[in-house]
Amino acid sequence: MPIIGSAIKKLRQDNKRQNQNLLVKKVVKEAIKDYKSKPSPSKFTLLDGLLSRGVKKNIFHANKAARLKSRLSRLLTKKVKKKPKENLQIKEKSQIKRL
Repeated sequence: MPIIGSAIKKLRQDNKRQNQNLLVKKVVKEAIKDYKSKPSPSKFTLLDGLLSRGVKKNIFHANKAARLKSRLSRLLTKKVKKKPKENLQIKEKSQIKRL
């Protein structure tokens, strides 16, 4: 335990900041879990804002936030794109036979 007054104050500040940072991380983690269960554009914009604010406050590294945003946006595009590729393959085979 620190003895000097300034060190005591610094410890108090560090504990307070650590609690705030952990709270932000917890909120982001819960938002990611909620988004993964049911992806939607509105949830993604909320999550994007949370991650950006986390980067601004130096809670997350910029590359980590970018990586998470990229991976989570893929979930949204996968949900939108669910067209079968069988029709494309059949067309390609028929074109080959004609040549």
